[in-house]
This record gives sequence, structure tokens and C-alpha cells, in this order.
Amino acid sequence: MRWVGRYNGSPLERELRVLVRAKLSVVPVLLAASLLAACSSTKEDDRTATWSPNRIYAEAKDEINSGGFDKAVPLLEKLEGRAAGTPLAQQAQLDRAYAHYKAGDQAQALATLDRFIKLHPASPALDYALYLKGVVNFNDNLGMFSFITRQDLSERDQKAAKESFESFRELVTRFPDSRYSPDARARMTYIVNSLAQYEVHVARYYYNRGAYVAAINRAQSALADYRDVPALEEALFILVRSYDALGMAQLRDDARRVMEKNYPQSEYLSRGGKKEDRPWWKVW
Repeated sequence: MRWVGRYNGSPLERELRVLVRAKLSVVPVLLAASLLAACSSTKEDDRTATWSPNRIYAEAKDEINSGGFDKAVPLLEKLEGRAAGTPLAQQAQLDRAYAHYKAGDQAQALATLDRFIKLHPASPALDYALYLKGVVNFNDNLGMFSFITRQDLSERDQKAAKESFESFRELVTRFPDSRYSPDARARMTYIVNSLAQYEVHVARYYYNRGAYVAAINRAQSALADYRDVPALEEALFILVRSYDALGMAQLRDDARRVMEKNYPQSEYLSRGGKKEDRPWWKVW
């Protein structure tokens, strides 16, 4: 619509022009009000705005010590940003990984640790980062309720166990004198036993279902890949019984001789395979 000269249009047109001007004058006021509200909300929400990095860290540590891991995480995130480039920021990142882990968020804990290891390869806390990464995978694989179900780690997926082992191995190789290395070595022993037991667990599964060839293959895999672990005793016994079920007398007798030589007091042989099946590994 176009107005020419001093022509003011009809009464309806004049009313429309007044309404348009009124609405346009309200827009800047509303915009300014929304900006002020946003700024006010930000100041109210961020109670740490005037805190020093040391105070933020102290508050985060208090939350961790009292079990408030979910509350500690955002504090540590703020600290990483405000203390960027300082040792305190590195410590905040490690503590955040620990808080994620204790809060049950293993994926976020591992992502935080991987980032720390990538960004700070020369950090004096690198041994702890590797140790914590191993522990996160170790406990993730173990499962929260295994103590109730009596589920052996060997019966679970082994991906986390292998990744845990690799973290511990890197730790003890690069930092043999680290305060965390003795515990890492003990956990590595447990993981190796678990991986061997996993092969035997699968072999037992196949044997119980009459898949004797598959049982033999998994038992032989355990015997070939591992040394001096408890699971090998049962692996040999599964070979004896599988060969017997297939009518392979010569191979059965050979496997039995090897078993009698290495495990002369074996309960598998004396009780016919009725050895009590309970986890041997309850250390942690």
C-alpha cells in the first residue's frame, strides 16, 4: 500500500498504520528485556562465577569425597576451562574421569582418559591415567552384580578385559616403578586367567551340547595360547572326554597321560568331572 502527498487514506488505513507502528516500537523493548533476563539467569545459575580455580577444585573434591560424583563433574568441567594450560586443569581432567567412573558412566570416563593421554603424553600423571583406564575397563567387564549372580568374568564378553590388560601392560612397561604397577601386575594375572577360562567355558558349553569337535578346538586353543593358568586343567579334561565321546581312543589316552603328568591330584579325574564349579578368582 502506498500513500502520496498529504493523503492520509481511509479511517481503516490510518488505524492499521498506528497498529504497525505500535508493534514495531515494542520489539526493541522485548529484545532488551529478554537479553537482561538471560544475563540475570546466567549469573544466578553459575554460582562459581566469582570463585577462584582453587575454590572450585576444593568444592569438587568435597563432592567426590562425599560421594556426590554427579555434582563434581560440572565443577571440574568449569575448572578445566578456567585453569586451561595449568597443572590444575590436568588434575581436573583426571578427577573428572574418576567421577564419571564412580558415577557409573564408564564410556565418558574412558573418553576423558583417552583425551588426557592424547593431549598430555609427557604428564607426570600419565601412569595414573593408564592405571585408571585399566581399572575402568576391568570393573566394567566384571559387572556390578557379579557378586550376586556368581558370574565369572570368563563368562562375559572379553573385549573390555583385553583393553584393560593392554592399559595395564603399557603402564608396567613404561613405568615399572610406578606406585600403581604392583596392583596392575596382579590384575594382569587375573585377566590372563580369565581369558584362558573363557576359552574353557566355551569348550565346556560345546561339550555339554554334544558338539565335541568344537569343544576340542576351543580346549586346544586354550592350551596353545596360555601357560601356567588354572583353566588348563579343565581344558585337558574336556579333551579327554571329547575324544572319548568321538571314539578316538588313542588321542583320549594321550590327553589323559598329559593330564595325569601335569595334574596328578586332579579332582576332575578322581571325581569324573564333578569338580565344584565355583569362581576361583574372587580377589576384588
